[in-house]
Amino acid sequence: MSALSRPSRSRRIGLCVATGALVAVTAAAPALAADPHPVDHRDQPATSAPASDELSASALQREHEARQEAQAQNQAQPQAPKRTYKGRVIASPNLLLRDRPTRSSRVVGSVKYGTVVDIFCKTTGDNVDGNNRWYLLTDGTWAWGSARYIENIGAAPRFC
Repeated sequence: MSALSRPSRSRRIGLCVATGALVAVTAAAPALAADPHPVDHRDQPATSAPASDELSASALQREHEARQEAQAQNQAQPQAPKRTYKGRVIASPNLLLRDRPTRSSRVVGSVKYGTVVDIFCKTTGDNVDGNNRWYLLTDGTWAWGSARYIENIGAAPRFC
């Protein structure tokens, strides 16, 4: 190498520093690009059927409680009255409540025939005697009950 083609010592150090700075900025870019206030897209209508993991009664309960907390913090805005849905259990002697809207999921409780229950929302799940709708009940334990064995009182519940 000739003396003219070889970079000076200070130029080599400068190139090393610049390269190191470029590597540091590149490594930090994903963290800097992340939005510190992500937009919550769960309130928008789903375009596909939700996965069964998203239909966990406890997950929907946590989501509902988080929304209630957020609304409590934003009390300056007038709130529309919450729509409540009711139903009567028509399963004899009782309706088994499950942790997911499937017949094979874990039983977490039961409700006696004739009991009026509060319904949070509905979704599709396993077919029970020709009915694939399941209701998320909010009485005490958040759990799923087959809509086949719950008679609506008033309007049908909204979809989850």
